[in-house]
Amino acid sequence: MIAAPRFTALVESLPSTIPFVGPETLERRRGEAFRVRVGANESAFGISPRAAQAMREATRNISWYNDPEGYELRSAIAALHGVSIDEVLLGAGIDEMLGNVVRMTVEPGAPVVTSLGAYPTFNYHVAGFGGVLEAVPYRDDRIDLEALLDAVRRLEAPLVFLANPDNPMGTWHDAAEVRAFIDALPEWTLLVLDEAYIEFAPASAVFPIEAGDPRVVRMRTFSKAHGMAGARIGYAVAPARTIGGLGRIRNHFGVNRIAQAGALASLHDTAFIASVVDEVARGRNDYYALAQRLGLSTVQSATNFVAIDMGADGDRARAVLARLQEEGVFVRMPGVAPLDRCIRVTVGTAEERALFAEVFGAVAAEFAGKG
Repeated sequence: MIAAPRFTALVESLPSTIPFVGPETLERRRGEAFRVRVGANESAFGISPRAAQAMREATRNISWYNDPEGYELRSAIAALHGVSIDEVLLGAGIDEMLGNVVRMTVEPGAPVVTSLGAYPTFNYHVAGFGGVLEAVPYRDDRIDLEALLDAVRRLEAPLVFLANPDNPMGTWHDAAEVRAFIDALPEWTLLVLDEAYIEFAPASAVFPIEAGDPRVVRMRTFSKAHGMAGARIGYAVAPARTIGGLGRIRNHFGVNRIAQAGALASLHDTAFIASVVDEVARGRNDYYALAQRLGLSTVQSATNFVAIDMGADGDRARAVLARLQEEGVFVRMPGVAPLDRCIRVTVGTAEERALFAEVFGAVAAEFAGKG
């Protein structure tokens, strides 16, 4: 008998986990497609027409390797934020860059601080590289900055994760609060500031990207407002030394030619992005109004989704989610209490929102009055 391949002790110790079960997997289990796909925080509003044209044109040379330096796109990002090109990194979405930051900074057994229930892909990478997570509970459905800072200091953690605005609740902190958090960080700690939803945030939450602080790496994506989730492309801004360290371990051909072309065109189509942001704001208001009509509450959101409080605990929310899936509606929910009292619904098109409202109204009625 041929022996099985040998895994490292770390890999042998890891559970078989996937941070997110994709809607395609759920559709295969169901044996049919969802009628409404409003669970993955994808954009329902497509991509910039300029981006679409640039991506079509890029297919002419798809037999060539992509530019491993991503020079044109990095130059444009650097100009947009007033930083050096050496302070900009491209990656196959924020997910890939998170993995490389963890790999660069976290030794096996090192403590890493995040929020309990926050973006699970970060946790996946920390576990995969042998770090030890310290998860700080939310406070009033918001990331608890004071508790995060206390944990960082107590553990002398080399890495801390903060998303602003936040997934899965959609809440946010104003720029002054985030700046104060950064100022208070110890010199030995690197902050990953995930700003995937920043285009949807109020102006009070936004502050200029600066690359001078060695304690901070800012990450942004083309997956949300730009509508390019399937293209897998994002970027990070940090001091040149940090970017250089990531350059030692990144997949240099990981951001494909078509994605680079589309992202460059989309970056310049500010009118299109503004139209998406406006439509998302209308959609959030539709969800707030729907929940109110059904006697439910919502969490005010600065993202392209809304958390709807089902009025009980995680068991109620999971039952509602299951019924919605049975009716062909794909949504998700936070993974831990007390956040898991909610379901999380992505803003769809007007037609998708109407169909969701119809189905959700009927499902919510089934649970009305139940303990």
